[in-house]
Amino acid sequence: MPFQLLFFAALSGLTVFIGGLLAYQFDHHLKQSLFKEQCVHTLMSFGAGIILSAVALVLVPKGLEQLTVLGMATSFMVGAVLFMIIDRYLASMGGQMATLLAMLMDFVPEAIALGAVFAIEPDMALLLALFIGLQNLPESFNSFRDLVHNGFSVKNTLIIFFALSFLGVIGALIGHLFLTDYPGLTAHLMVFASGGILYLLIQDIIPESALINNHYTSLGATLGFLLGVVGEMLI
Repeated sequence: MPFQLLFFAALSGLTVFIGGLLAYQFDHHLKQSLFKEQCVHTLMSFGAGIILSAVALVLVPKGLEQLTVLGMATSFMVGAVLFMIIDRYLASMGGQMATLLAMLMDFVPEAIALGAVFAIEPDMALLLALFIGLQNLPESFNSFRDLVHNGFSVKNTLIIFFALSFLGVIGALIGHLFLTDYPGLTAHLMVFASGGILYLLIQDIIPESALINNHYTSLGATLGFLLGVVGEMLI
């Protein structure tokens, strides 16, 4: 197993934990105010823009390269319906974990793709890992706040995020060892994730990011999508 792949994958996952730490510092060292509320909602929309760019520029296009129309549509709808069921179940339990689910649905398939692509185009690995890491930062920031505000302790949430930061390495290992020779299966996984992500964005994340009489949240989503476009062009 190439050391470079493990290193790049670890970097892409480390930002999950860093985002949680930043959210903790933000909540405990910045007093409640209109400015703080605007920052939170703008970061939520920024993260939504980045997630949307991952769907539009990475997950779906890479999936379409390998799949038929029927295969693509089936995987996409299975992802959307499954995560609708999960989201409804979590809502009935009084929890709100949509941002965390969307982050994982984005992070894990891309980490697997990183491992699968590394054997073919290793020069892309660093840029792809940086792109994944940049996506994880605002997503984990928002996810941390969601979990803490829904009853998780700060300590337990940080432990969860520290554990999740290793998903980049695990995903890359799975992709490199098992899926390098199966691009069709990797494509199904990426499109499946896209369906779930898009459902969560429209149902939970985008509505939650809205703030009355403030236009910066919409600009944040636009800038998040732009960052994804730039990352894809660099890759």
